[in-house]
Amino acid sequence: MTIRRAGIAAATTIALLGLGACGSDEPESEPTSAASEPSEEATEDAPAATEGSPAWAKPFTTPGEKIATVEAGDVTVDVYQVGTAKATKTGNFVDPEKNEPIIDEGDEIVFVNYVVTNNGDPIDLGSSLVDVESRYVDWPYLQGMDGITDSALYEEQDVQTLGVSEIADPAVYTLGKGETFAYGENFRYEKGTELEIEVRYTPVDAEGELLHDDRVEGEGKGTIS
Repeated sequence: MTIRRAGIAAATTIALLGLGACGSDEPESEPTSAASEPSEEATEDAPAATEGSPAWAKPFTTPGEKIATVEAGDVTVDVYQVGTAKATKTGNFVDPEKNEPIIDEGDEIVFVNYVVTNNGDPIDLGSSLVDVESRYVDWPYLQGMDGITDSALYEEQDVQTLGVSEIADPAVYTLGKGETFAYGENFRYEKGTELEIEVRYTPVDAEGELLHDDRVEGEGKGTIS
């Protein structure tokens, strides 16, 4: 699936990734039809960011239980398990062996929230902001985990699908020292299963061009209760 997620590009469409590693024995899940996320355009009357957040960030809360903290350079990501709900629709991929959706309508899904804090000098981020990818340790596919798009469910869980409320041009989002933003995702609920969590970000220059040599990564683990 995707990184789902903090970045502007992730808001307009789910990247249907072909599953990476050549020669792997891991199966490739197949996208269902119409696997596009609705556009979430920023508005001029967007609400003010949460105190301690940059002006471009959406307001957020931190409901649920913290299940992990992952560090990537000076950036810390606290992962919260927020709550569960019944899927209101099928997910975006199907199991190629069973020809069935990985998430079917009525399946139980879990929402997690990623709370991102910069503990060091200000960082200029691009449209992907800070990408967090969570996978169950027994996830059998090469791509990221599946989820569903339902803004009403996200609202009920008090989780944002995007970290930004204002689109910058050029795409430069400065995350100052001590500043925080948050966004979340959902995936199939597997109680008691460990998550492998990867965090990555690539700073940008004043024109919004990625500085690939400065890419930062980190990883950690947590368990869905």
